[in-house]
Amino acid sequence: MSYISAAFIAILALLLIREEYRQIKKLNKVNYLINTYEHDLENPKLIDEMYEFCWQDRKLKKIMKKYQPTKEDFNRLYHRLLVWGNFRKYHRFVPISSFFAVYPLEYLLTHQDLDDKALNMRMMNFFHF
Repeated sequence: MSYISAAFIAILALLLIREEYRQIKKLNKVNYLINTYEHDLENPKLIDEMYEFCWQDRKLKKIMKKYQPTKEDFNRLYHRLLVWGNFRKYHRFVPISSFFAVYPLEYLLTHQDLDDKALNMRMMNFFHF
């Protein structure tokens, strides 16, 4: 019985480490993008890097496969988020951070018809601005 318990705890620990590694990798990427492009908001490399990361991350990839957004969709949504959310709070910058979490990304892709203010308010609420 104790071997089963130990194996179960070891599996849970490995899953936790795997998820923490993914989170740290994601947060490092977000922080890098914010620091690099915060004062160069029109650089097309930003959209390319965000789009590529979303296709590489295992959780974001599910959303990407489901809605099949293009780089143009990302670019349009990013610029819409810049209208009302062009400010930084600690390590968060709404136009960039919104693309790196599952719920905000899915919300952005499913509610593209909302006006800019409503879309930004929802993202700011998600990030507790």
